[in-house]
Amino acid sequence: MNLQNPKKFKMLVDQAHEVALNVLRPISRKYDKAEHAYPKELDMLSSLVDGMNEGGEGMNAGAAGAGKRSEDTTAGNRNGTNMSTALSIIEMCYGDTGLLLSMPRQGLGNSAIAAVANDEQLERFKGTWAAMAITEPNCGSDSAAIRTTAIKDGDDYILNGEKIFVTSGDRADSVVVWATLDKNLGREAIKSFVVAKGTLGMTIERLEHKLGIKASDTAVIRFIDCRVPAENLLGNADIDISKGFAGVMETFDNTRPLVAAMAVGCAKASLERIKEIFRHQLDLTYSTPYLHTSNIAAQIYRMEAEWEAARLLTLKATWMADNKKPNSKEASIAKAKAGRIGNEITLKCVELAASIGYNEDDLLEKWARDSKILDIFEGTQQIQQLIIARRELSKSSSELK
Repeated sequence: MNLQNPKKFKMLVDQAHEVALNVLRPISRKYDKAEHAYPKELDMLSSLVDGMNEGGEGMNAGAAGAGKRSEDTTAGNRNGTNMSTALSIIEMCYGDTGLLLSMPRQGLGNSAIAAVANDEQLERFKGTWAAMAITEPNCGSDSAAIRTTAIKDGDDYILNGEKIFVTSGDRADSVVVWATLDKNLGREAIKSFVVAKGTLGMTIERLEHKLGIKASDTAVIRFIDCRVPAENLLGNADIDISKGFAGVMETFDNTRPLVAAMAVGCAKASLERIKEIFRHQLDLTYSTPYLHTSNIAAQIYRMEAEWEAARLLTLKATWMADNKKPNSKEASIAKAKAGRIGNEITLKCVELAASIGYNEDDLLEKWARDSKILDIFEGTQQIQQLIIARRELSKSSSELK
């Protein structure tokens, strides 16, 4: 099969590729070493992305576009904002994943708003830079175990709890916080709230020191009697027992393919570099039978095949989102495949490149470090496989744990 990107996105992809090579790559090592320093070079770039996002329906370059409602109600195939977002993210992470995660107004919190906010909220929060706060000290990939509470008090909700590993938690204008309205109801009562930076009762405790994506700040945030306007609860405030966790999962259905796209982009960078290093051993026409190639060439060809599978699964999940098809299983499949393969490819490329891959003169070792988080956040490999199994076997979370 030779499934090509939609032609209407060619200019967008080409521009993102040029940005990766000429803007992100040159400052990649600088901000890898200067952990927690804000990359000021991204301010102008993010303004350009904002302008591209305003350019028209179906042509979006950042995470804020994913999940955006489409006015196109015509029947047939649609390649819209989810697809264009994933394609641009692949190219940007070909440049640098940490810098992409540091871009103002293009975080996963923005994608969460785009996925579940009502029309009034979409307009009100337009232009905000939103981080996303899900993980808690005793709640990792099991988002249903969230213990941060939101208690209704007049026209406000009062939030209490602690969130960890909040990407852009210190730099963002606001944080999308997941909290439960009733602990006794479990996952059915979990809602997301937009909490503006500086809100009384919200405290940034510390920034984490990490293995990779060092350009991106990762915060621990505590909420103590933090009062948030009720109108900042995203979507519907009613607790729908019949719908269960589905409302919250709408966010993951849009963001997990984006994380898969990040893994695809990061792995693409490593693959191209290793092919450049061993170009004299490779048959660029692929006419040499696999069993007649060198061991190194065979390993590179296998990685290419795995990478292509991850890319196509990612595009399938985003295409389904654009065409309003239920894609929860496909989103998890894409995230599981791309997260695992992306990490395997970047590590194998370091191994094959030997001293070139292990020193800081080349970016191969950095891409290997950056890729690890892409198999962890937005749900670990194990969680994705559990979700896939539940969908395949038609089992509930209580029936298959």
